[in-house]
Amino acid sequence: MNPLFSIITVCRNAADTIAATIASVDAQTCRLYEHIVVDGASTDSTLDVLERYPSSLRRVISEPDKGIYDAMNKGLAQASGDYVLFLNAGDAFHSPDTLRLYADAIMDNDYPGIVYGQTDIVAADRSRIGPRHLTAPATLTLASFAEGMLVCHQAFVVLRRIATGYDTRWRFSADYEWCIRCLQHSRRNVLVPEVTADYLAEGTTTANRRRSLMERFRIMCYYYGTAATIRRHIGFAVRALRRGSLCAAAYHRIYTTYR
Repeated sequence: MNPLFSIITVCRNAADTIAATIASVDAQTCRLYEHIVVDGASTDSTLDVLERYPSSLRRVISEPDKGIYDAMNKGLAQASGDYVLFLNAGDAFHSPDTLRLYADAIMDNDYPGIVYGQTDIVAADRSRIGPRHLTAPATLTLASFAEGMLVCHQAFVVLRRIATGYDTRWRFSADYEWCIRCLQHSRRNVLVPEVTADYLAEGTTTANRRRSLMERFRIMCYYYGTAATIRRHIGFAVRALRRGSLCAAAYHRIYTTYR
């Protein structure tokens, strides 16, 4: 039986970016999905943009939230599909056949816990900047994420019954911790050997990047051990120096694996 997908989009004041996401969902050749948009009570014209894309497969919730991960939890609570995936405002499916590729991989592999693909980075005009700096591995295990977020959140599709809520105590890296917990409960993970997600390049403040890295380090210590995490980060630093990344800003840019 074909799986039903719950596509969850969270947004706030995303009038300039939401249309590309909606259009990519509506263009899918596989129509076995529900699209849940969780809007954080936008004060711009986001809701007006959404009204220009009516669909019986989409429902919109607009109300205040306590941040992006709280909004994602609201979307999960509404999801009724067999699998869940997240496309935030500005992010998009890479092609109209992306959901079909996921569905084929799921049915060919007896409903694995996770299916995942590669990610391209795109500019605001939707032009391709290049591949994500981390490549999704052919074999994905729980241990893989000790090296960072090797699979982009937008290309990480999870069996709904193993997808528990995001831990909102993590303000910047709850998605990384969520992926680890999903991997803990997945009996098999299957790579779709295609680019499946287009991730919108966005500016992140240095302060938030550092806070995200600090959270990521604490999460790694919890799941993979403090000593092993410290040794791994020494290796990260050595590789950064070998690549000529002598300043802290460049180090953060290379090794921040958020999304």
